[in-house]
Amino acid sequence: MLPAPTPDALAHSQRVTAHLRALIDDAGGWISFAQFMEAALYAPGLGYYAAGAMKFGAAGDFVTAPELSPLFGRTLAHAIAPVLVETDGEVLELGAGSGRLAVDVLGELERLDALPARYCILEVSADLRARQQKAIAHELPQFAERVRWLDALPAHFSGVILGNEVLDALPVELVNWTEDAPLSRGVIVEGDAFAWQDRPIGDPLLRARADALNLAPGYLSEINLAADALIASLAHVMDRGLILMIDYGFSANEYYHPQRHMGTLRAHYRHHALDDPFYLPGLCDLTAHVDFSAVARAGMAARLELDGYTSQASFLLNSGLTELLMQTPPADAATYLPQANAVQRLVSPAEMGELFKVIGLSKGGIALLAGLARGDRRHSL
Repeated sequence: MLPAPTPDALAHSQRVTAHLRALIDDAGGWISFAQFMEAALYAPGLGYYAAGAMKFGAAGDFVTAPELSPLFGRTLAHAIAPVLVETDGEVLELGAGSGRLAVDVLGELERLDALPARYCILEVSADLRARQQKAIAHELPQFAERVRWLDALPAHFSGVILGNEVLDALPVELVNWTEDAPLSRGVIVEGDAFAWQDRPIGDPLLRARADALNLAPGYLSEINLAADALIASLAHVMDRGLILMIDYGFSANEYYHPQRHMGTLRAHYRHHALDDPFYLPGLCDLTAHVDFSAVARAGMAARLELDGYTSQASFLLNSGLTELLMQTPPADAATYLPQANAVQRLVSPAEMGELFKVIGLSKGGIALLAGLARGDRRHSL
């Protein structure tokens, strides 16, 4: 049984539904799923990430790695500190969520004497930006002038660009491969509900990607053109430094495996994963797993170096996660055991350790990160 929304939440979902219906009507009765997903997540004042509902942690819809333990952000700080020193650069975090990762990374960089001149956050959600500002002001008031929020990518950047669970939240195109041709699966209004309708693919780039995959008739999956565009944009502004993306996903061979013939698209509501992306619009997060082969291709096409691709477990352990955990004496059970349990979730193959991957793309001859030095899986891409 799914938790029932409050009357206020239900009213908000009804406003989001009305907005989506209007978009479909204005477009002539059909929009691509990417358009539906973008509006459901990001419509100003309405979308899931643009409105005020709790999203992260036990009271929200899902738990991210930074929410599990400060050791995640602290380990990331150790991983990226050499790049910041080498480039004398800054940090740019994409989609900083609750602000927890920024707090933990900055705190550890201070201890490492590797603080960047600026820690920039690019956040499209006014609601989340306010939460991030509150977190920084409360926990790291000494860095209030060092942390900057951006409305768009800078024209030039050197340092480290961080994206933790960013790519999975980008709008994806849904494609249905049929006997005759791949079709774009879009959304229509049918009575009082949303429904699926397939149409010929009009976008030449999407059609080329779908044709190249050459999947069997009856196969339904996602193609994330927005991820390609984001990587290309990051490469364009990067003068020298590293792009580090952490997310759940697979290489293309795994992503489009015959057994995954219904795709990876999911809605997340109060810690439940649902197959119905039309459930309570505005109250559910919509996500799809990441095709890291496509991310790597987009980076290399934009003249970035593919530094490494590995599991989250391998990256964190290579970067010193265990050593940071052991700074808490095991004899202090009340403090140590919760941290040890969180570490187990971060690195266990049955939890986040194997499903989540880390990909590093660089420009300017950056030294290889210790986190990517062992367990490299670039050959699988």
